[in-house]
Order: sequence, then structure tokens, then C-alpha cells
Amino acid sequence: MSKNIEIANIFSRIADSLQILDDNRFKIRAYRNASRNLSELSEDITKIADSGELSKIPGIGKDLSLKIQEYLSTNKIAYYEKIQEQVPPSLIDLLNIQSLGPKTLSLFHKEFGVNNLADLENTLKNEELQNIKGMGKKKIEDIEKGIELFKKGQQRLNIGIALPIALSIVKLIEDLPETSATTFAGSLRRMKETIGDIDILTVAADGKKVINEFVNFPFVTEVLASGDTKGSVIIENGLQVDLRVVGEQSYGAALQYFTGSQAHNVKLRTIAVRNGLSINEYGIYRGDKKLAGSTEQGIYEALKLPLFEPELREDRGEFEAAINNNLPKLINYSDIKGDIHTHSNWSDGKSSIEQMALAAKKIGYEYIAITDHSPASRIANGLDIKRLAQKKKEIESARKNISGIKILMGSEVDILSDGTLDYPDNVLKELDVVVASVHSGFKMDKDTMTSRITKALKNHYVHILGHPTGRLINQREPYNVDLEEVFKTAKEFGKAVEINSSYMRLDLNDINCRRAKDLGIKITINTDAHHTDQLNYIMYGIGTVRRGWIEKNDVINTMSYNKLSSWLKKVREHPKS
Repeated sequence: MSKNIEIANIFSRIADSLQILDDNRFKIRAYRNASRNLSELSEDITKIADSGELSKIPGIGKDLSLKIQEYLSTNKIAYYEKIQEQVPPSLIDLLNIQSLGPKTLSLFHKEFGVNNLADLENTLKNEELQNIKGMGKKKIEDIEKGIELFKKGQQRLNIGIALPIALSIVKLIEDLPETSATTFAGSLRRMKETIGDIDILTVAADGKKVINEFVNFPFVTEVLASGDTKGSVIIENGLQVDLRVVGEQSYGAALQYFTGSQAHNVKLRTIAVRNGLSINEYGIYRGDKKLAGSTEQGIYEALKLPLFEPELREDRGEFEAAINNNLPKLINYSDIKGDIHTHSNWSDGKSSIEQMALAAKKIGYEYIAITDHSPASRIANGLDIKRLAQKKKEIESARKNISGIKILMGSEVDILSDGTLDYPDNVLKELDVVVASVHSGFKMDKDTMTSRITKALKNHYVHILGHPTGRLINQREPYNVDLEEVFKTAKEFGKAVEINSSYMRLDLNDINCRRAKDLGIKITINTDAHHTDQLNYIMYGIGTVRRGWIEKNDVINTMSYNKLSSWLKKVREHPKS
């Protein structure tokens, strides 16, 4: 892990601890902001410290600069160690439980001695708990549901955390002179939203030497296995990483086998047996004769099958589609022409409009929409109508200053509890693009939530439904909504639904975005970026939609700027609106 992330995590845990201790809210906010800014920093914190420019990082004043320097020098922060004596780390982890806020957790800690998950579960069984103000049966049930979700999250790691780790380890193995053709496999290669562990394959003649290098990497905290062809370790964040060293002639077979999924591989073996063949991680055979093994394509060709894209390997109809010559031509990163849901420092973003536009231009985009929050999102510094007008002037200025990219004036507008929007129609009319999203009232019953969202979709000026189910992976369940009814309304009124590429959301998920495709609903893949670096989150959204069988023509932000402009206009001219 980089020093940036290590220090960001410590600052975040300090903020959590201070919340439990009910400390000064401005102090808590300072640590929270510093943590976020450090985690989003693209430059190495060590280099910034060496140049004496820590204070130039937003939110890093004299006190926090000294703490950063202390960590870089000693690998610890005395203040953090002191605060851990009052709030154990196992207690802080419980803040990730839905419906369990810092005040309630502090109460449990002080009154019932709760220090960890086991303590919490035992305390919830205490009948006396219901006699405490604000702790009725419903509250306890909500916390218990949150615990179930928390436990699931402890078992699998979010792809946005796992993928950068995997890429860095792959790079280290690639740099070993003995290796070639190094890649990750498993559910990560299939771009699942969460993964259990990281599987890596490499080709080398001296497997034992490579494995010995691997198990001695500096981030390894525990060695589970170290042999001639396989090493298995636990790294700093508790994640298990397995490395397999294979021969060149078996590389393709091993990559296919260890990519999975299990269901896909079972079907593949069934087809092989039906054709008098056998298949394993070393190759595909007719009796003792090896037919293929060096490439994945060779494995599939031996079975008269196409090379399935990794994201399709879930036994969700890919074999049947192949037989009918109906496999989708999946969308690629290069197909994306722009990002239609991003934020600037006008609301809760960290980058200016010009910085966002220049970063999008550098990627090669034709356009970017700056869609800051509307006023109901107070915590996100949402824009009232006056500030919205001021932002429009800055957009116009940026358009003059930056050539080679189109900048759209947009807004992520809150869908209010009654289904109306947070800006009046005469304001919405002046925006190039409107993303409508739910940011509050998540506990509505299904009928009320469904009515709320469908009413918003019928608004003449809405183009896109943002993060349609409101979920946060491993943290918050989707709100209770009839998604089929929402899709029906989106289709009827010609609206698009979003796949939000923020790795904490990936909303819609793969199953739901495939359903949207089947219904003929247009999709947009956006990052919801709050910083220039987050524009790269598009990779997670693309992975999700590829799992959902999405093709280029299904997605509006694969359109050129001129075609997108026509589509945006067409939505507002829709006869149903």
C-alpha cells in the first residue's frame, strides 16, 4: 500500500474515533477531509513532504503536516496510538454497519462494554436494550440486518480496492527477470464487483525461485504456502493472494481454468466429455493426446466454441448464444466519448470545472458534463439557483479557454420525497443535461419509492436516472423499489438509466443493466467523479456493463457530441413528456 493510502486510512480512523468520542465536529471534519484528499492525491506524499509542500495539499494545515512527517519518519502517529487506547480498532470497524451510527455505538461501548462484533451481537440479545430511548424493536432489527450485510462485506473485497492491488503485484512479478505473461485471473478478471482473493498466473522455468521472491515481497504479512509452482500469502489489508507458476505450453489452459467461473467451467467440461475429450488446467486432451493448452483460444477452438470474453463466463446463456451465433460484441473502453455525470468544486467536488475538462480532454473524450448537486443536497454543498447561474458563467468561460472538448452545463438534481425535482422546470430547461437521483428517504416502502422515481422520470427535462437503486456495496442495501416499473417508465418516456462507475456503487449492477438492455432502454456509463483522478473509475463501470452483455449501441455516451446533442434534444421532445 502506498504511503498516501496508509496515512489517509489513519486519518479516517482518527475521525471515526473522534465521532465515537463525540469530539469537536470541526476537528472530525478536518481529519475526514484530509483523509479524502490524501486518498485522491495522484502524487506520492513522500515526494511532496521532501519538497516541503505538504501545506499546499487542500485540508493539510500545520498540525496534520507534522503528523504526516511523523509517520513518514517513524511509521506511526503517536496521537493515533493514544486514541486507540480509548477506542479500539475493532470498535471503529463497527461504524461500517448500516443503521449503527457513532452515537449509538458510543452508547453501546460505554453502557454495555461493546468493543467488537461479538460484543455487539450479544448486546442486541439483551431485552433491557429496548427500554433505552430511541432503541425500539425496529431499530434493533435494522442493526441486525446491517450486521448481516457487514459480515458479507468482510468476506469479499470491493473491486475498486482489489484491482489496483492486483495490478501493482502483477507489475512486481513482471519485473522479475525469470517471468513472462503475468496476469491476474479469477473473479477479478471477470470484473465481479467484489472478490474473495486475488489469483495471479505467470510463466517461468524456475518456479521455486519466483515463488520465493513472491512470498518475500515487503507487503506480505503471512505466508500460507510456498512451493515449486504455487505461493499463497496474506498481505497488509488481510487479502489472500495466490501465485501460480505454469509452463508456456499450459498457460492458456491454466488461465481459462483459474479465470472461471465454476459454473462456466462445469458446462465447458460437460461439453468436452460429450465430445470424448477431457479438460483441466494443463490442457485439453483426447485420450493421452494433448490438443491445446498454450492459449485460451485453443482450448475453446478444440470444442468448436468462440473465445468467450472473461466477463461473459458465468453460464448465463453464453454457450447458447454462441450456438445461435448471437454473442454480444461487448463495449470497450475506447468506445466511450465522454462522461455525463461529474462534479466540480462548485458543489462537493475537489477539482475546478477547467481541471475536470482538461483531464477529460487528456483522456481523449469529446465532451464532459459538469453535473453538480442541487440545493436539497446540503451536505454536498448543493447549488441554489443564484449559484447555479454563477456556475453557468464559469462554464461559458471554460468553453472559451479550452478547445478540443465540449463542456456541458448540467446538474444532478435531487428527486424529492414526492417525486418532484429540486429545481423548477424553468431552471431545468436551461441545463444541457439533467441527471435525476435519489439522495434521501431511502426507507420508503416499495410503492411510494417506485411512484417517487417514476414521477421524476416523467418530467419533461430529465434525461438520465442516476444510480437507480441507491446501493453502496457492502454498506447499504438498495432501496425498496419496483425496478421493472421504473424500467417500464424509462422506456416509455425515452429516458436513459445510469451505470454509476464509482466502485462503491456500480449501480445498476450487471444483472439489472442486462435487463435494461433486454427492454431496449438506453444506458449511460458515468463516473460520478468528484476529482480528476476519479474519471478513471470508468473502468469499473465498463467491467460491470460488459458483464451485463452491453454493446456500444446500447450506450449514449458512445455517441459523438453531435449525436449526443441530438439525443438530449429528442428526450425533451418526446411525445410522452
